Amino acid sequence: MHQDELTLKILRKSESIESQPSLAKELGYSVGKINYILNALIDKGLIKVQNFATAKQKKKYKYLLTKKGIEEKIRLTEKFIQQKKQEYDELQAELEMMKNSKDRMS
Repeated sequence: MHQDELTLKILRKSESIESQPSLAKELGYSVGKINYILNALIDKGLIKVQNFATAKQKKKYKYLLTKKGIEEKIRLTEKFIQQKKQEYDELQAELEMMKNSKDRMS
């Protein structure tokens, strides 16, 4: 998976992250990689962290998108859609070539 795609997935899920281990399992990556990327997003100012002062487990955190994070999420989403549209167009062209080739063989 491309780094931008993984970043987008984390930004999309940021406000519903229950824990880094659960996010790692859901996305199929190690907890270390998820932790590394989350910390990089925090350092870039895309995500801010709040801990639950009233929670029984003081290690529980809430990840919130910043304004800059929302802008990055929009940018990456647009880029992702553009890539998928291009892939779709390429597949459509390939399909048409296969159909034409099949018709010529008949």
